Amino acid sequence: MLIECPWCGPRAESEFSCGGEADIVRPAEPDKLSDREWGDYLFMRKNPRGVHREQWMHAQGCRRWFMATRDTVTYAFQGYETFGGASAGHAAKEGKQS
Repeated sequence: MLIECPWCGPRAESEFSCGGEADIVRPAEPDKLSDREWGDYLFMRKNPRGVHREQWMHAQGCRRWFMATRDTVTYAFQGYETFGGASAGHAAKEGKQS
């Protein structure tokens, strides 16, 4: 499968590391959370079936993090967004086996 790094272009899936669900906000005052609340922040994720936003790192390339919209059923990537806000929709290339 090819994944498109927003900086390096299409690369093999083996070059990337998935960082899990995107858009998780770190608590402003973690020291005030109960153990249960802290555990929920660290471990509880939605894990939906279908379209989902994830964080990915190009671990064997530029080592930059980006967000990707991916269908968890088909594995097809539908678009990418950098943390600086630039986005790209490369759905024609993503999800194909290489």
